[in-house]
Amino acid sequence: MNTTRRSFQALTFALGASLCLSPVFAQDAWPTKTVRLVVPFPPGGGTDLVARAMGQKLAERLGRPVVIDNKPGASTIIGTDAVAKAAPDGYTLLLSGSTSYTVNPALRAKLPYDPMHDLAPIAIVARTPLVLVVGGNSNLHSVKDLIAAAKATPRGTRYATFGSGSGPHLAGELFALAADVKLQDVPYKGSGQSAIALIAGEIEMGIDTVASVAPHVKSGKMRALGIVGATRSSMLPDVPTLTELKLPEATFDAWYGFAAPARTPAPVIQRLVRDVGATMADPTLQAQLRAQGMEPVMIGADPFRKQMESEISRYLALAHRAGIQPE
Repeated sequence: MNTTRRSFQALTFALGASLCLSPVFAQDAWPTKTVRLVVPFPPGGGTDLVARAMGQKLAERLGRPVVIDNKPGASTIIGTDAVAKAAPDGYTLLLSGSTSYTVNPALRAKLPYDPMHDLAPIAIVARTPLVLVVGGNSNLHSVKDLIAAAKATPRGTRYATFGSGSGPHLAGELFALAADVKLQDVPYKGSGQSAIALIAGEIEMGIDTVASVAPHVKSGKMRALGIVGATRSSMLPDVPTLTELKLPEATFDAWYGFAAPARTPAPVIQRLVRDVGATMADPTLQAQLRAQGMEPVMIGADPFRKQMESEISRYLALAHRAGIQPE
């Protein structure tokens, strides 16, 4: 009887242990299928370039395909919300710019997602300066010319945004505040559409990433007037910063970050942080990003979250000063 009881207890313990460990085994086995990387912009812009470059290298690390899913619209809200509401299993990830993580929460009173509670930060992987551009045929050759034209016709100078509350919208309003002018924002779905409009003369000004507009600047289809970030771009080294042009309050830095739905298992997040970090250490990928005017970085999950908190507070204050009303 004692032998039978001991055998039963041993079997029960083994079964219980296997049940306790099975989720760990399942998480350790991740991924077992294709990973979907949502980009809340159309193909062709800076975010899409980072996603495709990163996705290919990350797939090699994960041993599974990484498929890019472009979901543009509503100032990145459509794509970001799709990830926030996705199953927290590590198979749906977000790659977006600071618009999704900090600008929208600061400028929009109502969002279908809360980035601090509905997203799990993984890593910031690249920084990219924004640049103020005009069409190649424009008669505006400097920021001074642009300010003079805007003062001559308030609201007559139109500039492209990716929707109300997007990064370019905030950057444009900060520029208007610093220069003491009034501009008119015009929304587009992404860099491709806004570039066409600017080159065609439908708008007078654009604010976009160096990665998106540098080819047009180099071809003569656009003219770069000023870097909106804190430092000059190696891709457009002759273009001064707005700080150099005595407009420091207009400075705005853009970056790209990976995130997963909140409640994604910690072992999966840890694996992603590790593999994204290894991917970003690849010299080939770093050279590829730099060739697109981006600075590769690796800022992990905890510093990423702290940066989100800091920027949301800063942009709320800046929006108040610039008179931007949350929607």
